[in-house]
Amino acid sequence: MRKIIAVFITLGITIILLIGSENLPQFGTENTPANNDLTKYYIENSIKDTGATNIVTGVILDYRAFDTFIESSVLFTAAIVVMILLKKEKS
Repeated sequence: MRKIIAVFITLGITIILLIGSENLPQFGTENTPANNDLTKYYIENSIKDTGATNIVTGVILDYRAFDTFIESSVLFTAAIVVMILLKKEKS
């Protein structure tokens, strides 16, 4: 029974992801989020705004610091949960 439920959940998630991918912009077009004004702003002003000598470092540590912190917290929590689940009990 658990395997059947797992198969249906997997199929459901797969269908949701495929439907969502239909709404993504076509790769390489001018109106994609990767080619918007924010990218141009980061390239032109990140060194002046952040004081970092590397644009990537300035964006990650200053503009997106909170988002990066949350991502790190999620990865750390996942690693701890995996370690707890795989821990062997002493006999």
